[in-house]
Amino acid sequence: MASALIARPAPTASRLWGSGSKSRFVKVFLAATNLQPSYGGPAFSISRFALALTKAGAEVALWTPNKSAVSTPLVRPDAPILCMTGTASEALDRFGAVDVLHDNGIWLWHNHVLADLAARRRIPRVVSTRGMLEPWAMKHKRWKKKLAWSLYQRRDLMRAHCHHTTAEQEARNIQGFDLGVPVRVIPNGVDVPESDGTVTVRVEKGGRGGRKTALFVGRVHPIKGLPMLVDAWARVRPAGWVMEIAGPDEGGHRARVERIVAAAGLQDAISFSGPFNWSAKARVFLGADLFVLPSHSESFGMAIAEALAYGVPVLTTKATPWAELENRGCGWQVEPTIDGIAEGLRLATRCDRETLHAMGMKGRAWVAAEFGWERVVNEFMTAYEAIACSR
Repeated sequence: MASALIARPAPTASRLWGSGSKSRFVKVFLAATNLQPSYGGPAFSISRFALALTKAGAEVALWTPNKSAVSTPLVRPDAPILCMTGTASEALDRFGAVDVLHDNGIWLWHNHVLADLAARRRIPRVVSTRGMLEPWAMKHKRWKKKLAWSLYQRRDLMRAHCHHTTAEQEARNIQGFDLGVPVRVIPNGVDVPESDGTVTVRVEKGGRGGRKTALFVGRVHPIKGLPMLVDAWARVRPAGWVMEIAGPDEGGHRARVERIVAAAGLQDAISFSGPFNWSAKARVFLGADLFVLPSHSESFGMAIAEALAYGVPVLTTKATPWAELENRGCGWQVEPTIDGIAEGLRLATRCDRETLHAMGMKGRAWVAAEFGWERVVNEFMTAYEAIACSR
């Protein structure tokens, strides 16, 4: 999953880059759309990535068009990150000479502005596409995207120095657009909680009155496939299980899912807990016996990685880049259909708590070994060096 489609040197421990005695720290202007926790996985992963970059020796400016870089609770006030306000041009002026501009996302007007600024100022630009060119995403609001693609988006992508994806399948899909830009595959980093015994309490407790809990965490949005999950749950109706749907509503989609729950008579089995604070993450994941993400499309699936880090086995679809789940013995990957999800639920909910716990521990070990922040950031620093030195 983490291998690249272009040659990628092994990560090094060096924090300095450059040539000879003029070695220096990389200076990165990191842009995101929204860093409020309600925005979902990218808000968490980009905030954490910014902090990890500074620990690796980079000087980082973090900017968003909605000023959430300075208001998000995900970045501590004492963090060694320069959180910027104002327009992108003003923020770049205040930050000074930049080695790399790293933008997260496409399609929005500020992404186009950043592309123009980078081109005019001759700043190397990395674009993390964040799944926004995946087939399902391209069909969503299709006509708007078709117009934007012809007006500016294709040209903006062609002007980038590098495209970044978190999974190989997304990289292959991007290459299919024939943009002539190198694609580098680097996964998101994941915080793995310390092994202090807290991840073992799940197997010792009785859950909710002895019942096991299946958990969904993420935006309540059509791309997440929740109507399929509810219909599949209605078919299986696993005895002794309940399901919790945690995350912010987007565009009123929760109301639609709630209607499906009510029509199936599942109000006692499926609950909606809404968004939760960063500080509550451990409690939410440690309260689960199984994590379920029935998405139609995911570039990475940050919530999957977080569930595994907390020792929770995962059931997800083949529309996510987690084929290794079954090989690693820590989950199931099924077709993104009601039939596929129902079969996955049958398999997962037949397992006792001890079996699920053992599977979760395998997933935790895998994430700790391959998705740690030090490894991920060293790969980015190597990429930044190659891009900046090619100017």
